Amino acid sequence: MESAGLSGLILKRLASGLVTLFIVSLMVFAGTEILPGDVAHAILGQQATPDSVQAIRDELGLDRPAILRYLEWLYNFVQGDLGVSLISGREITDLIDTRLRNSFFLASVAAVIAIPFAVGLGLVAALYEDRLADKSITIMTLVFVSLPDFLLGYLLLLVGAVTLGWFPALSRISSSMSFIEQLQAVALPCLTLVLVVSAHTMRLTRAAVLSVMNQAYIEMAELKGAGRRRIILRHALPNALSPVLNIVMLTLAYLIVGVVVVEAVFNYSGMGQLMIDAVSKRDMPLVQACGLIFASVYVLLNLSADILSILTNPRRRRPK
Repeated sequence: MESAGLSGLILKRLASGLVTLFIVSLMVFAGTEILPGDVAHAILGQQATPDSVQAIRDELGLDRPAILRYLEWLYNFVQGDLGVSLISGREITDLIDTRLRNSFFLASVAAVIAIPFAVGLGLVAALYEDRLADKSITIMTLVFVSLPDFLLGYLLLLVGAVTLGWFPALSRISSSMSFIEQLQAVALPCLTLVLVVSAHTMRLTRAAVLSVMNQAYIEMAELKGAGRRRIILRHALPNALSPVLNIVMLTLAYLIVGVVVVEAVFNYSGMGQLMIDAVSKRDMPLVQACGLIFASVYVLLNLSADILSILTNPRRRRPK
């Protein structure tokens, strides 16, 4: 019975994820449709004439009803056909191949550094609650939480690239570079993501551990004379594992989406920069593909966090 109930909960979460993706696809398509300007004029530029504009609109099917174009676009996307770029005339799948790998590389390097660092700081802050270490970590994280991504990126660029000259100002990587060279190239955007993400993750980890510290079995352990370090590591942390894992998954989701602003600051050749370039050139199929890919990854990671929380926390399996 418990197994059937667990399967039912997971199926409900998967169904809600599909509904969310469908709604997001509608929003992405509608958002690109209501943008000011005309795609045909953007493609033709100064050579636009009424006849050439109409020819482009007929070729792209822009005169067809929006609902038909949306259904066709969604069907093709599910089939793996992302369409053709209006500006370059290349398949969008070919355009995003390398860019997507670059974005995942940047997000992966940042995650490998940020997650252990942030969870460790959260445990230290909980261990020394209301003491100097906790207050210092809290103040530091508040500073980085308050700074916008782009501002922090520009500050690191000014110090690390312009003033000290330790890192390149433009973060460009290629397959011909060694792994160490690639790490050096992404050092500044990676550090930007790490500082922003670690601040949020640390505060959430600290709150998750301290919420467990108020439970009755923690008080019993304290009455038995167990030290605070032992209580947190042996009793509180295992029971706080579910929310901490949920925090980790949400951090990964934020990293994937957060690369858009950071890539623009450091001119990094990833999906975020590709999407910004596509918006500036009104390459709507490319904008729609990038937007839906980002949204799909974010929704899937959030869905994974929800399912993981159900699997690791028996209380979430019981209906309220």
